[in-house]
Amino acid sequence: TMAGADGGTTDVQWCFSQVKGAIDDDVADADIISTVEFNHSGELLATGDKGGRVVIFQQEPESKNQPQCRGEYNVYSTFQSHEPEFDYLKSLEIEEKINKIRWLPQKNAAHFLLSTNDKTIKLWKISERDKRPEGYNLKEEDGRFRDPNTVTTLRVPVFRPMDLMVEASPRRVFANAHTYHINSISVNSDHETYLSADDLRINLWHMEITDRSFNIVDIKPTNMEELTEVITAAEFHPSQCNTFVYSSSKGTIRLCDMRASALCDKHVKLFEEPEDPNNRSFFSEIISSISDVKFSHSGRYMMTRDYLSVKIWDLNMETRPVETYQVHEYLRSKLCSLYENDCIFDKFECCWNGKDSVVMTGSYNNFFRMFDRGYRQDVTLEASRENSKLRSVLKPRKVSTGGKRKKDEISVDSLDFNKKILHTAWHPLDNIIAVATINNLYIFQEKLN
Repeated sequence: TMAGADGGTTDVQWCFSQVKGAIDDDVADADIISTVEFNHSGELLATGDKGGRVVIFQQEPESKNQPQCRGEYNVYSTFQSHEPEFDYLKSLEIEEKINKIRWLPQKNAAHFLLSTNDKTIKLWKISERDKRPEGYNLKEEDGRFRDPNTVTTLRVPVFRPMDLMVEASPRRVFANAHTYHINSISVNSDHETYLSADDLRINLWHMEITDRSFNIVDIKPTNMEELTEVITAAEFHPSQCNTFVYSSSKGTIRLCDMRASALCDKHVKLFEEPEDPNNRSFFSEIISSISDVKFSHSGRYMMTRDYLSVKIWDLNMETRPVETYQVHEYLRSKLCSLYENDCIFDKFECCWNGKDSVVMTGSYNNFFRMFDRGYRQDVTLEASRENSKLRSVLKPRKVSTGGKRKKDEISVDSLDFNKKILHTAWHPLDNIIAVATINNLYIFQEKLN
């Protein structure tokens, strides 16, 4: 059990709500989920997959008769965001896989989101139509044009109700600005610009301008043989529109101020923890690479995820994190085999709850971890079809780390490294979480008595 998201001592019990996706064991590559994102109200939940599709789920309104059962999420819109392409100049295939989705704050009845693959970012408008015009003068109801000479009377067209249609239309395509693979997009708090980051550069875009962007970070050395690190993630501060951070494969995070200069090559702050010499090994550099960085909603902290841990940094203190949480320390002795099967390069993401009091990140064997910051408690939960009865409470899992295994513990050697949870999302206002296993999306929510 864990302390409540409101900071009270109430224990949150998580229970199963829904699972989306096919049950088959043989997973089609295109169906592998590659990103998960709630919108700002939590009413919509978007997933992107390796097949270039975006699926948006909408939360049903709560039913008056069952107040304890919060509205479930049902498919609202599905569309093909990106197609596979071929770069003839470089003889490279460009995957359609959706790397990231970011929602724009809602300004009117329509919703907007940015989606990106390795090379091209698109702005999508998702809108509803439940009326259609009827009674045209120059065409029939089935769309055939009428001969103007046969029109003898003028009609006033009217709107008639029709079945609800949700349309997704691409409004902008931001292309040809990245030589390397895009790993991050982040919408600025000014709501009219956003950044996109690849391995060596970060670009700043205006939402309305697709044919040019400003390069704000460039770490490409003149001689590529001198390359020692790459950019792994980047994000704008939630309220200071001039501030952004980017993380590197060397385990550092740089905070930049766009007011300082046009090219932010000189960071304002460098967050880095000195390495513990006792833990030094052949794998030190690989496992210190940061796979995700996320500002807290308050903007006071940021969280980073490396291979074995989650760290919380206070923006006012660069020398070391204020909190460090071990995600799966029992894997430290297994790094050799994780290197051989390439798992050591897995990029786990992390997320905050709405109150910044709990953080969540994924692990192997379909496990995911939550760390309560106030109570310094943590829990391991599992997303699996075995315990997917509606409103069944998730039992905490324990991994035995040598010695004698207790009866409800799982031994490290029996963990399934093909079942990994890389992508998770937390509803901005509620204790509702979305957890992506390979091709299934699990939705869990707090058990309300």
